[in-house]
Amino acid sequence: VQLQASGGGLVQAGGSLRLSCAASGRTFSRYTMGWFRQAPGKEREFVAGINWSDYTDYVDSVKGRFTISRDNAKKMVSLQMNSLKPEDTAVYYCAAQSREFGSITTTQNLYAYWGQGTQVTVSS
Repeated sequence: VQLQASGGGLVQAGGSLRLSCAASGRTFSRYTMGWFRQAPGKEREFVAGINWSDYTDYVDSVKGRFTISRDNAKKMVSLQMNSLKPEDTAVYYCAAQSREFGSITTTQNLYAYWGQGTQVTVSS
């Protein structure tokens, strides 16, 4: 499985960005996908997840501002980020679980496949 993330960039506080992650190599629709981020000097953290039935979950700090979605026909997962804040600045990674029909989890080692990361910078 290969994941290719895109869509990062520089935006002012209050602005929006949309991240996309293209997957290849297997039946995409059966697998839970997640977005994680790592800010400078901090550990990588869970941001959002979407499972095989389109159930979603978010870290509290992005609820109401970020929306994760998936397009199984295109094998893509997206993260729409609105009302961005400087503290959202980080490298964002998409990830895929290895087990079919898995639950959304913040446990990173349950995500076997990772994209290369895309930088999001929010200026104040």
